[in-house]
Amino acid sequence: MIIYGVALLAACLLAGLYLGELLGQLLGVQANVGGVGLAMLLLVLASGSPRMRSLTTGASGEGVKFWSAMYIPIVVAMAASQNVVAAASGGMLAVLAGVLAVVVSFALVPVLSRIGPQSPPLPPLEQEP
Repeated sequence: MIIYGVALLAACLLAGLYLGELLGQLLGVQANVGGVGLAMLLLVLASGSPRMRSLTTGASGEGVKFWSAMYIPIVVAMAASQNVVAAASGGMLAVLAGVLAVVVSFALVPVLSRIGPQSPPLPPLEQEP
């Protein structure tokens, strides 16, 4: 019953986009301000609320869990493609700032991986005969 997950996702997306447009108008900005993020928060809240318990259990719950898990990577990919188009049309400084942010993020991966206690190594994978 993945269709219930799609319906919940669509309702949250429409509500989030509407709230983002409304927030943009209140702030005097001619853009959607955080609509996709609001939609994601609505989806998380709706899928975990007791009122939606009948929708999120059983076979229909699998659809809701599937779309809840798929929503974040899809939204990140959509936002990333929009940011690249905006940065490319914004000039070389915007592109340089984006590339620099990625390089700094990659450079911080080893530093962040050393934070916290050392865990024992994972056991080797079983080899199939």
